[in-house]
Amino acid sequence: MRIAVSADEVAGVAAEIGPELERRGHTVQLFGALVPGERADWAWCSEAAARAVAQGRADQAVVACWTGAGASIAANKVAGVRAALCTDAVMADGARKWADANALALSLRLTSQPLLVEMLDAWFAGEPSADPVDQANVEHVEQI
Repeated sequence: MRIAVSADEVAGVAAEIGPELERRGHTVQLFGALVPGERADWAWCSEAAARAVAQGRADQAVVACWTGAGASIAANKVAGVRAALCTDAVMADGARKWADANALALSLRLTSQPLLVEMLDAWFAGEPSADPVDQANVEHVEQI
């Protein structure tokens, strides 16, 4: 899978996200502070990663900033992107299952390396729900 990864600073687990995804066999595209000389502000780098998903250059994204909130907000402004700010594996699983999220937003402040691994395990194991009610919710979000 092709994963776009952005971070507004190289702090916390930011530098570990790409290598962890590559270890799992994914192709990683880096944005923001993870690329020397690229604009690192959270709004810009999160948008860049989200646009990679929306334009079909990436299948999913992981966007990160200090709280994760700004990265999530910016990514969600891009049509076709459903970014979920998750703080544990249960949230990551639920975001994939019930919201068919295609972008995982992380807090560099709260996410430890073991927690990152747990969340990515849940994220990639998660499958979108086949329940018509859940699908209708995802379709409605696309229409909003």
